[in-house]
Parts: sequence; C-alpha cells; structure tokens
Amino acid sequence: MNIFKINYIDDIFSEDAFVEASLDLQADTLIIVLDNSIMKIAKVINKVLTPLQENKKEEFPKFVRIATKKDKQQEKNNVFDSTKALSYAQEVALELDLDMHFIAAFYTFDRKQLFIFYTADNRIDFRELAKMLAQRYKTRIELRQVGVRDRAKKIGGLGPCGLFLCCSSFLTEFASVSINMAKNQYLTLNPTKINGICGRLLCCLNYENDVYTDLKKGLPNIGNLVETKAGLGKVVEVDVFKRKYKVEIKDKGIVEIAVNE
Repeated sequence: MNIFKINYIDDIFSEDAFVEASLDLQADTLIIVLDNSIMKIAKVINKVLTPLQENKKEEFPKFVRIATKKDKQQEKNNVFDSTKALSYAQEVALELDLDMHFIAAFYTFDRKQLFIFYTADNRIDFRELAKMLAQRYKTRIELRQVGVRDRAKKIGGLGPCGLFLCCSSFLTEFASVSINMAKNQYLTLNPTKINGICGRLLCCLNYENDVYTDLKKGLPNIGNLVETKAGLGKVVEVDVFKRKYKVEIKDKGIVEIAVNE
C-alpha cells in the first residue's frame, strides 16, 4: 500500500492529511475520500516516502476513488452553490443584526453538510440563522467561528513589508505578541503601523524583541532623569545600536552621551 499526503481543496481551514491507497497516485490528482463519515474531494500533494507511525494510519481518511469527470463537475457545482450560500448567510446575518463576518463556505462532496466559516469579536447566538439556512438549503448546516489570525493564515496576503504573510508562508504556530514589544523597540504606537492585516499586532514584533532587550542593557529609558558630566538632564532619545543616548540639559541644550564613555 502507498501513502499520500493530500489537501482538501474546499475546506481551507482543515490541515493536510494522509491517505493510503493501492494505486500509485500522481501529484495534483483529484480523489474522493471519506473523512469521519464526511465525503470530501482532495488533491494529492505527493507520495510519502518516509514511513509513518502505525498508530497514525488509524486516523487516515479512507480512499474511495480517483475523481471522475462527473465528480469534477459536481465539485464545480458545489463551489458555485456554496459561494451563493455564503452571500445569503451574510445577508441574513445583517437582517438579524448579528455581528459576523463570513469568510468561506463549502459543501461536503455528497452535499450532506454545508460548512460556513466566520469571524466575530464576541460570542454569537446564530440559532435563528442556522435554522433559516437549513430551511433554504435542505441540508445540515455547521457554522464555525475562526480567529482573525487563523483567517489571515489560511487566506494569505501581503504584509506592510511587501512580503507574503509570515503566518501563511512559514509560521507553524502563533507566538504571543504584546504592545510592550512595540514600546521596547521604540515604535510609534499607531495601529496602522504595528498591526497586521488581521487587525492584531504584527507577529514580527516578536522576532527582534530579545535583541532590543539585550542591546538596551546599560542604557536609560526615554524620559529618565540622568546625571551627566554636563549636569542633570532628561533622556530624549536612545540609539541602541550605537550605544548612545541624548539628554536635554537646562541652559545647555541637547548633549549626546556614549555608554562606554
């Protein structure tokens, strides 16, 4: 038996999975699988050459068949209908005054379930919405809330640096980021400058924070009163890389001090 890594092409919030098949499937082949009693369509990413742990094989979705021409047409119909369902869900949510932002939707391949993903700042009572959707589409409706950072990770985009988002390219998990990191790096506390497209603090604030913390050792903080050779003054600027800081001294103006002096 061969093992293949697969990606669910519709369920963008599911992780990649593995499937076992006697066939030698090629990359990009579309296949039908049964995952926890849910029939889905997936794309083969590659054949797995490194042996996996035997206990992991118990969690594999079941390979059903290679997608036929009819299956592919069914998939196109599902995508079209789920897109319409997403728009309808947003309309109904507005009518019901529900503060929800809808992101994606997909039908299971057999259309027995319709999954709809959304973000919201607070807990939402969507029972009436789910009822109206079920009445319209005659199938089981599952509304799933996802975080705004998870949304950015799955959908992708460009960050303020002009590069692809870290979370959608190489970050495997989200680290804790705080406003103190921005302060530690002397960044302007302007949300448009320190927030990512997800609306949360930039993940990259965490990258250089330890470096700044180390470089700032022995340097005063901006606003501190320090005693210098020229007299008592207030720190108005700090350059952690040059190991220098500027002090404003009454009647003498700005004086630059080097830490090693």
